[in-house]
Amino acid sequence: MTAKALWTFHPWIVAMMSCAMGLSLIAIFGVIWFRLPGESRDTFSLFQRLTLLAFFGAVLWILYRMATVRVTAYDDGLRVRNVFKSYRYGWAEVKALRFRAGDPWLQLFDAEGNRLGVLAVQASEGARASRAAKELATVARTHGAG
Repeated sequence: MTAKALWTFHPWIVAMMSCAMGLSLIAIFGVIWFRLPGESRDTFSLFQRLTLLAFFGAVLWILYRMATVRVTAYDDGLRVRNVFKSYRYGWAEVKALRFRAGDPWLQLFDAEGNRLGVLAVQASEGARASRAAKELATVARTHGAG
């Protein structure tokens, strides 16, 4: 995709909640670890400490990815960043965008009939998400999407 974004959207509620959860986890586990008596901390082997850090890191990484979901429109197509994977579509590949009442998030239908949930535009954002879905549909139509 080209470097200049025409339009972008990311949810505020999910980002705020992910950041709050991440900071809470760091604070809670930090307090627990440092409040443990030294002899209790010494009972953890190196492997156990690394396992705890790996698990903690994985949870923080998932929260980071949740906080950074977004959808961005470019001249040549659309980029969708969901929690675990990012997608790129040329405008000719985008056949429909649907965000009906009761849908948890925007649905993108591609040329092959596949459906992708665009997690950045989700119902929890209320009217802001509805506006974003309409704006994105307008951008998509002006760039030749179906």
